[in-house]
Amino acid sequence: MEMNDMVVISTDDHICEPPNLFDNQLSGELLATAPKLKTDPRGKNYWEYQGQLKGSIGLNAVVGRPFEEYGMEPTALEQLRDGCYDVHARIDDMDVNGIAASMCFGNSIAFDGATFHKAADKKLALRHMQAYNDWHYEEWCGAYPGRFIPIGVLPTWDQQATIDEINRLGKKGFRVLQMNENPTVQGLPSIHNDYWNPIYKAIVDNDMTIALHIGSGNPAPHASMETPIEAWISTMPLSVSQGVSDWLQLDELFQYPDMRIIVSEGSIGWVPYLMERADFSNWRHGVWTKSRFQANNIKPSELLKRHFCHCFLWDPYGLKNLGEVGEDNVTYEVDYPHSDAVWPDAAEMLWQQIKGTTLTDEQIDKITHRNAMNWLRFDPFEHNRREDLTVGACRARAKAKGVDVTPKASGGAVPLTEDRPVTSGDIMGMFAEHAERRAKEKETA
Repeated sequence: MEMNDMVVISTDDHICEPPNLFDNQLSGELLATAPKLKTDPRGKNYWEYQGQLKGSIGLNAVVGRPFEEYGMEPTALEQLRDGCYDVHARIDDMDVNGIAASMCFGNSIAFDGATFHKAADKKLALRHMQAYNDWHYEEWCGAYPGRFIPIGVLPTWDQQATIDEINRLGKKGFRVLQMNENPTVQGLPSIHNDYWNPIYKAIVDNDMTIALHIGSGNPAPHASMETPIEAWISTMPLSVSQGVSDWLQLDELFQYPDMRIIVSEGSIGWVPYLMERADFSNWRHGVWTKSRFQANNIKPSELLKRHFCHCFLWDPYGLKNLGEVGEDNVTYEVDYPHSDAVWPDAAEMLWQQIKGTTLTDEQIDKITHRNAMNWLRFDPFEHNRREDLTVGACRARAKAKGVDVTPKASGGAVPLTEDRPVTSGDIMGMFAEHAERRAKEKETA
């Protein structure tokens, strides 16, 4: 196999929600009360919903910029590459990157559904969340069948509403649902509480996969405000191990053998150690902890391989140890439009990692697309010929269209002007200043 022969599915990308998101889904008062993208007197955009002000219109959406601007935070829609929010431009950016299909999480208002969770009027929030799900399926994924994997968000503040929405989305064609890896941060019961059992059952009954995204519940901690921000960036993928370890203890994994969980943006190199550590801990402590694994005569590592799929972007070590992670448990991700996204060179970066291994063509097919198809119950070939979705075919279309990949400086909020390493405090301060200014403008409006 050569690089251009690969069919690559990305299982973690993002949408910077467009301002017209609700226009075709709602009307009247429901449309009037939906989240709105507004512009302040300084020309900066922000989302407003039920009194909430969200200054971020595209958190770290710096794709297409020079490296010098990767620390900037976009403050206006015009500072984003069109592919961040326009589905037609996104397809062009996928083609030029050699990507056959993509699963797109929300970004500003729909990531984990947090904006709706925080809303005071939950009845209204439920209707708007449903409208987002419908837009995502019909207008984003539906614009190019077989190129996008639908992923829904849930009103988990209401158990019955969540079950109803799972069933509704299942009938619509969704097979992936995002959940917070640690719902206690939303004021909800822990994943081990009986509150969730009917929800898990509905997900399994609808043959759906749970998607856990890094940062939703257990974000990487900042060591100090004086610590260079690179330390935090380096540990971000590792933070998801806490959530995986928590979910690995779930009773429902024994109750529902077909339950599937995909872990986005967490990478894979640490997974073998977690399995070894979990097995060792269970051997040494399983008796006094009254371990579920002991009672069910199964090792934690075996359960992890049965129920969990992991995503990687740049992890040569992890690929070299694919057998330890599980060749059926790994998918590829791009993370467009965030700063880790190696756009437009994803195919080259992926192939560089593969060349450092002894993977067979069958194993390459698994990690590039077949595992994603299996874990996410998605078939890109239902609507497209395989030969039209290879890296080479995608890039041929992009070349014919003349897709421009020239890096462009776009501006935005700057964390530091001094000549020293940027710290956690600089980044946190940039966002805090942005939020404080937005709040003051609201008071004087």
